[in-house]
Amino acid sequence: MPWTWGAPLAGGHRERLVAAGVEPDVLGRTPLRAVTGPLPGWWHDQGNALYLGSDARVPTRLVETMALFPFRDVLVAIASPCDNMASLLLGGDGATVFLGPGSAFTATDVYCGAQSSVVLNADVTATRCAVVDARNGGSIVAEPGQLWAADVYIATDDMHRLEDLATGARLNPYGAHIRLGRHVWLGRDAVVTGHAEVGAGAVVGMRSMVRGQKVAPHTAVAGTPARVVREGITWREEDTP
Repeated sequence: MPWTWGAPLAGGHRERLVAAGVEPDVLGRTPLRAVTGPLPGWWHDQGNALYLGSDARVPTRLVETMALFPFRDVLVAIASPCDNMASLLLGGDGATVFLGPGSAFTATDVYCGAQSSVVLNADVTATRCAVVDARNGGSIVAEPGQLWAADVYIATDDMHRLEDLATGARLNPYGAHIRLGRHVWLGRDAVVTGHAEVGAGAVVGMRSMVRGQKVAPHTAVAGTPARVVREGITWREEDTP
């Protein structure tokens, strides 16, 4: 798309990204410039901002679906090619999205609701059909060096209310916070949902669910719910003997 360009990343927007979970050193090595157009007429009037890095490629269809209806105070920063991304949807005021450098999003769907945030810091490889969904004020933060196999599902909420029949108390997560540490490998069909934390160097096995759990660093977990199957592990992308 033939963008028209504005100023580099504003100080206030930098602070907001860091507060959302973007690592300062990632921002330091990722020059970003504001996009002034072509965007909907209401985009800038409502205090929204879109920044792109030098390696970012954002197809027209992605922008058109991203801005289907007006919202306020949204901040989006993209530093990787998104040609193969399936969708980037914004669900309301105050959403914050950072798609960091060195990343690949093959057929990936990203949704960020009002007052929510999605931060994929750097070197995130989503191999096929990942779904990343933050809503109800929730947040998803992935530190650098992620490897996600096909059909990974990362969601703060269940999208519907589950409650106790007698008391009406909510039973399932609402506006949860998810954090994936550095160098995390999520196996095919892995699910991470609710308030969850996966430590650095950990592996979540195929078709496993981490829900409202903490996975210790350098641990392999598997099952539904996920259980420790091995401690003291690391992993490499190279498939060597």
